[in-house]
Amino acid sequence: MAFSSILVPLEESEILASVLATALVFAKRYDSYIEGLCIRPTLAGAVAVGFEGGAAALSGTEEQFEQEQRMRADRLQAVFQAFVAENNIPEAQGNTTKLCASWVEDEASGIGIFGQRARVFDLTVVGRPMPGAMTPAMNTLETVLFESGRPVLIAPPTIPQDIGRHIVIAWNGGTETARAIAFAKPVLREADRITVLSVEGGMVPGPSAQDVKVNLLRDDVAVDVREVPGRRSAADAGDIILSETMEVGGDLLIKGGYTQSRLRQMIFGGATSQILANAEIPVLMAH
Repeated sequence: MAFSSILVPLEESEILASVLATALVFAKRYDSYIEGLCIRPTLAGAVAVGFEGGAAALSGTEEQFEQEQRMRADRLQAVFQAFVAENNIPEAQGNTTKLCASWVEDEASGIGIFGQRARVFDLTVVGRPMPGAMTPAMNTLETVLFESGRPVLIAPPTIPQDIGRHIVIAWNGGTETARAIAFAKPVLREADRITVLSVEGGMVPGPSAQDVKVNLLRDDVAVDVREVPGRRSAADAGDIILSETMEVGGDLLIKGGYTQSRLRQMIFGGATSQILANAEIPVLMAH
């Protein structure tokens, strides 16, 4: 069964409702099990691994830190339980193959547990990191992307109404995007339309967009190719991918994550960084 299990790392953020709603779109489509995973670190463990808020907590006591983490977990549990109740999602019982959900709380030293736990799920849904006081952490997204070996669905700031009717593949010729396409096969086969988008200047040596189209046509779906000429930087390619996706009416973007190294993208910019900063539709990534 496609995407039969979905992990949602739970963080307090302004777009948590969108994260849960994005997960629910896939869960309803594939009768998935949704696991809401909350980390409740100890002070010693948080400081040791640099968990967000751990260093600041050094000015307080271990008891104060753990009380704050308990309160944070309680708030997240209340949000998750309200989401489950509002959508009439049954509580998970055994190895059911129907839509269900469960809350899981782990006293872990840091966010590494998100990436580890995600290894046994078909899909992990996280929020798009954004500027602000309460937004999803980039560390969480990158931990799951690099440590799970599984696909990551990045939820936009606003709740999507549907996902995967018109899919845009940001093809750059690389292995990361090839892997993302392979993970996305179930939703690609159900799409009404697929656009394979390539941007000159954002490509690496590899098959062409036309080659990707030929392969996808074997699944008997409608596939178009959209090639944008002109040499440009990788960062500019990211902006063009987003604008072209909006222009054709895409509701899901598929892309490989960090074809260039994270360090290079931090210094020089890159398509992945631009997309993670600005995407207004869900993005399915793999590394």
